[in-house]
Amino acid sequence: MKYAIISGSHRPQSQSGKVALYIEKQLATHDSSASSVILDLGKTPLPLWDEGIWQGDPKIMEVWKPISTELKSCDAAIVIAPEWGGMVPAALKNFFLFAADGCLYHKPGLIVGVSASRNGAYPVAELRVSSYKNTHLQYISEHIIVRQVNDVLNEDTPQSDDDAALRKRLDYSLSVLAEYAKALQGVRASGVLNRKDYPFGM
Repeated sequence: MKYAIISGSHRPQSQSGKVALYIEKQLATHDSSASSVILDLGKTPLPLWDEGIWQGDPKIMEVWKPISTELKSCDAAIVIAPEWGGMVPAALKNFFLFAADGCLYHKPGLIVGVSASRNGAYPVAELRVSSYKNTHLQYISEHIIVRQVNDVLNEDTPQSDDDAALRKRLDYSLSVLAEYAKALQGVRASGVLNRKDYPFGM
């Protein structure tokens, strides 16, 4: 099993990136044979999407093609979305425009909202509404909200009851995601999907 972990913050040294590294470590704990790749949009920024991608603009494809190829080899995605002004950051929305090329096609996704305060729910709602249509990413019903992110997932052991509860819920959600990843392999192999005629959602 191979997982894509997308950290949606623009910041090169972000709390979302910290969460991504923690999740990567936990995935290895759950399944020693699993692998993962982190796409940190603060460290690997994408150009703004434009229609040149449809003509294979080399400036765009030089950046996007290796990322897309890596994502196509993954079985599931974990999308980490910090809440900026009650919204998903622009870099993450831009990423989903690129990901309409089929790299996440009918793969399960786990949303991880992030907030430095007690918020973090808005990115979950926004991603469920707007990011799946042309990517065909299949968000599972579980999601995580990492609140007070500066105070959790910092040490090898939990530093508070909230930290411990978050880690337990995250482990559960990763286990659920793994089962969806196994199940949707069969859907993609079934022959029923037709991306050639129906590449975009309604």
